[in-house]
Amino acid sequence: MTTASSDQRPDQGTMEFLQTAFEPQWREPPLGYDAVAAWESANGGSLPEPYRTLVAEISNGYSLGPAEDGGLQPLGWLPGDWPDLGPRQPGAPFPLTEAWLWEDDETVDPADDDPRTDAAYNHGSVVLGSEDGQSFWLLVTTGPRRGEVWMVADVGAIPVPADTAWGFLQWVQRWHAGNGWWD
Repeated sequence: MTTASSDQRPDQGTMEFLQTAFEPQWREPPLGYDAVAAWESANGGSLPEPYRTLVAEISNGYSLGPAEDGGLQPLGWLPGDWPDLGPRQPGAPFPLTEAWLWEDDETVDPADDDPRTDAAYNHGSVVLGSEDGQSFWLLVTTGPRRGEVWMVADVGAIPVPADTAWGFLQWVQRWHAGNGWWD
């Protein structure tokens, strides 16, 4: 059950897994490919696979996880506790290539809005969901880290679980197996 790249349609094993992992009674209706293409056109980019196929064919959101606070967000939606740091720009370049803990970065003024932290939240990703109200799961949509899951919080942004980040499929597999995120 592997997808060759973040741009190829998922294989049959991956599709069967996603159908099983996202139980029908908790799914939001899928968008269909025309609606996904319209969203991509409006936002300036394409969604990585297998997330793209999931929202087009299986479910555009899921009320029971994998994100623990509110489940998997529908495409383009934001959790209620998402910080207001300007407009989302999923097609803009994702600004990071490695973890960045801005709370430890002396060039960041915590009393001032820093456009670099705003970009880490808003550029080059879709929001998958929220964890503990202050941490958010992102799926990177642009740049060299495209297709990876990252976590962004008030202290910084990191690929999950470390520099060799999971793709969307591995993130769902981890959640579905009941494994902790950081084990």
